[in-house]
Amino acid sequence: MGSGEWCLQKRDSLRSDSFSGNENVPETGCLSIIVLGASGDLAKKKTFPALFHLYCQGFLPPDEVHIFGYARTKISDDDLRNRIRGYLVNDRSASPSEDVSKFLQLIQYVSGSYDGAQGFQLLDKEITKHEISKSSQEGSSRRLFYLALPPSVYPSVCRMIRKYCMNKSDLGGWTRIVVEKPFGKDLDSAEQLSSQIGELFDEPQIYRIDHYLGKELVQNLLVLRFANRFFLPLWNRDNIDNVQIVFREDFGTEGRGGYFDEYGIIRDIIQNHLLQVLCLVAMEKPVSLKPEHIRDEKVKVLQSVLPIKDEEVVLGQYEGYRDDPTVPNHSNTPTFATVILRIHNERWEGVPFILKAGKALNSRKAEIRVQFKDVPGDIFKCQKQGRNEFVIRLQPSEAMYMKLTVKQPGLEMSTVQSELDLSYRQRYQGVTIPEAYERLILDTIRGDQQHFVRRDELKAAWEIFTPLLHRIDNGEMKPIPYRTGSRGPAEADELSAKAGYVQTHGYIWIPPTL
Repeated sequence: MGSGEWCLQKRDSLRSDSFSGNENVPETGCLSIIVLGASGDLAKKKTFPALFHLYCQGFLPPDEVHIFGYARTKISDDDLRNRIRGYLVNDRSASPSEDVSKFLQLIQYVSGSYDGAQGFQLLDKEITKHEISKSSQEGSSRRLFYLALPPSVYPSVCRMIRKYCMNKSDLGGWTRIVVEKPFGKDLDSAEQLSSQIGELFDEPQIYRIDHYLGKELVQNLLVLRFANRFFLPLWNRDNIDNVQIVFREDFGTEGRGGYFDEYGIIRDIIQNHLLQVLCLVAMEKPVSLKPEHIRDEKVKVLQSVLPIKDEEVVLGQYEGYRDDPTVPNHSNTPTFATVILRIHNERWEGVPFILKAGKALNSRKAEIRVQFKDVPGDIFKCQKQGRNEFVIRLQPSEAMYMKLTVKQPGLEMSTVQSELDLSYRQRYQGVTIPEAYERLILDTIRGDQQHFVRRDELKAAWEIFTPLLHRIDNGEMKPIPYRTGSRGPAEADELSAKAGYVQTHGYIWIPPTL
């Protein structure tokens, strides 16, 4: 079966969520995708390009899909199309201008406020007009609302959608909303936001998007762990010494200083992206691939995490961060953090999970490093060269490789570090790896919540980090200055070493070239 046939079969097998009232009714109605915040950066750079690539791959048939942009800015349909056009063609898309033009013609713009009835009544009128034009049976249509907006307006926007823009009945149709992070700033604000949205929509209608869960290598984690026999006996505290989950950027806040200073690196990266990856690395095998079974196991991991100790945290702030005029002169916001999490269960007792993220560092990458324990009785005296590591490179240059010790070619019995390497660019030539947003939007249309954050999962994540974040916010913990273009504070490497991580010297993985 070809990949296109599989996609169609998979799509047809997925029915509407519980709000539809009848899971056996095929999804035959037209699909309206509404991007709220359509004139903002997120919509232009991520949401609309993702929709365009889905369109080019045949997942958004023009005979049944229409796209609406909604924002406060008073512009015309053509103005919005012109704003988007330049973001649709990039280095992975050689689509002819004809495809771009056809896609842009699917987009219509409606202007209105985020807390007033008039704009949403007009939006509903235009959506309904489209549904009638497609001869869609009333109640069978599908409405997907993508909130490319700051969380502060989620409650008012959701109230307006609920009151004025819902699918009118339950003949196989549905209404779903996609909300972007940050989901609050701590446990209380997250719970308040969840309650406000939860009063308006059922949980199966809410898709809390974390784009890391849409990345190809993150989605591969369950397959790697549970479909390969040789990983099953090794994936535990008897064999694994420590796990590092790392996010590094080689640039600073770049004009986002004011926004970033409200949140900091822990809220921006660690509490969501890296913690979600940790769940997939650490979770037990679910009883099936049903979304709820997978998310149940992720919640169990989060509930097993012990309180974070201050001595197992290193914070940093790069020199020059406060030179940004939008950043307060005495900002205590960390741009770098290393945090050690410990999971109190049978599989992971004693294994530190080292979460590390930072801006303005010496490289750009995101990866998982599973470091195994030393070989007992080392007859080759090669422990100084480094340990076995299984590395999953999430971005850039997606790859998986196992660092291992081999004999150096030649007449002498000397050893050297090398790797067994699966580099996607070399192994899967001609295969385009989809962007995370493409995959997640398609999952939303299909009604598959596996790669979205459930409410109890979100609560458990905030319970882990809120005490630490409050200590930082209150000035009880101070970031250490570090140079732009460095590895971050030296104290972070010292903490990792103290936790048991052994850095490999004299070896570096080089992505293969075609």
